Amino acid sequence: MQNRLKPQYIIVLALSVLVLSNCKNNTKKQLVSKADSLKKKMTREWTKTIPGNFSDQTELVFDSTRIAAFLQSHPALVPYEQDLRSFYRKRKFAYAWYEKGALIEQAGNLNDRLMNLQNEGIYKGIPYQKDLDSLIFDSHAKTKVKKPDIGTELMLTAQYFAFSKVAFRGMSDSVSRAVNWYLPRKKIAYDDFLDTLLKKPSKQASTLSEPVYRQYDLLKNFLAKYRQLDAHESWGPIKLSTKLKAGDSSAIIARIKTRLYKLEDFKGDTLNNKFDDELKAAITQFQARHGLTADGLPGPGTMAEMNIPLKSRIKQIIVNMERCRWLPVSLNTDYLAVNIPEFKLHVYHADSLLWSCNVVVGQKVHQTVIFYGEMQYVVFSPYWNLPESIVRNEVLPAMRSNRNYLNEHNMVITGKENGLPVIQQKPGPANSLGLVKFLFPNSYSIYLHDTPSRSLFGESSRAFSHGCIRVGEPAKLASFLLKYDSTWTASRINKAMHLGKEQQVTLKQKMPVFIAYFTAFTDRNNLLNFRKDIYDRDDQLASMIMSGTGQY
Repeated sequence: MQNRLKPQYIIVLALSVLVLSNCKNNTKKQLVSKADSLKKKMTREWTKTIPGNFSDQTELVFDSTRIAAFLQSHPALVPYEQDLRSFYRKRKFAYAWYEKGALIEQAGNLNDRLMNLQNEGIYKGIPYQKDLDSLIFDSHAKTKVKKPDIGTELMLTAQYFAFSKVAFRGMSDSVSRAVNWYLPRKKIAYDDFLDTLLKKPSKQASTLSEPVYRQYDLLKNFLAKYRQLDAHESWGPIKLSTKLKAGDSSAIIARIKTRLYKLEDFKGDTLNNKFDDELKAAITQFQARHGLTADGLPGPGTMAEMNIPLKSRIKQIIVNMERCRWLPVSLNTDYLAVNIPEFKLHVYHADSLLWSCNVVVGQKVHQTVIFYGEMQYVVFSPYWNLPESIVRNEVLPAMRSNRNYLNEHNMVITGKENGLPVIQQKPGPANSLGLVKFLFPNSYSIYLHDTPSRSLFGESSRAFSHGCIRVGEPAKLASFLLKYDSTWTASRINKAMHLGKEQQVTLKQKMPVFIAYFTAFTDRNNLLNFRKDIYDRDDQLASMIMSGTGQY
């Protein structure tokens, strides 16, 4: 059953080959564009979501004892017994997948997704997938009077819960902890979600979002694109023997244009060997998507990113799809999100990005922790209480070689603890925390703060700190956090930052803070971004996903 291809899917594959085989031919772009448009339309038809015109009938019911009999015959689905019973109790044991004795359309949609789990970036099989496929096929093949089949009904619902576990919830908490992900995992009542789908009128249901962070579906679309490229394109490295600049002509330039065309950065003539403005714009966009200095020139770093094998990019997308499953679906409030590999702080209201700024995060040996907190305090003109590790490893050696070290750095010893001096740096422009810090109490001693080392924000890679997060626009962040108190004007904030006397302000409303780790994501222009795995977090998770051995 698994090998049966639907006619529309065969059309999709044929069109994909047509599109990819004509990428290099500029004279056929209109044909490619039309084919690509049709391919997208057909793909949307084939990969329908589960929401839709579900049965809301209540007359056809079954005996609750049939659930126990079903599970006895399908023991691998026993973990979903409580989900099944809860779901059908709410429906008073009315059939959910049948209307007038026939299976509703969404039964086939769910089966399609179950039979193609790799489209979801999932390598773990769900029990009895082929059994369900056979049941669906047999139900369509029957020509006699239609009536609901309890085995098919219960198999569909049990398979939905199995699917929701791997596709919507993801791998177990033990897996996320093993890869140092300490953000709280989302909690969803999947029986309530399915029940909601069943009760929704078809027009509303067709737009109902699935219970997963919005980046998941965006990455899923790019996963399909990159798999198509990998299946149909050679991706050998492009090697430059000399530096290229605007106005140059070379056969290698056509190869770069072709590659960037396939990656959707270049829109011009791929047969032209000249380094023109279109190519410079394409390289600039490619560099921005990869967190590189966007100068429009194909330097070594840019070419290294361009030459990364497609299979590596596919793995990177899959890893980050799994991380998306762990996050809350959405928030209806203001919140802050730091993406460590991106070196960015994003300020949101619900799903709307308000603004972003550069940040500096922890070095590989002093990694910033992935976790959640609630912003509570803004501290102007802060003291810096040096951590014991910095006192032991950096300050004491410096004091031994320079007796005036503390005075030169505006530091004082305030006591002794654990055999070490307790050292504090006074407020001022040279203070390592800068002119303001932002506290969200946590057990990792991590917070956001200003810094006197402003030049670091201009670097493309910004992993320089001891674990805390340095903010590129601290005054703007202070103003945002204090917006519920009208007395904190821009001039008052500026004065407090330069007062030289510490002042702690308690926020009127706590604000959620997410410190996250995504090496693949889409931006607000729907462009796929990649970032370097600065803490080497991707490979461990990828091996668990792609081997199918990770716990669910």
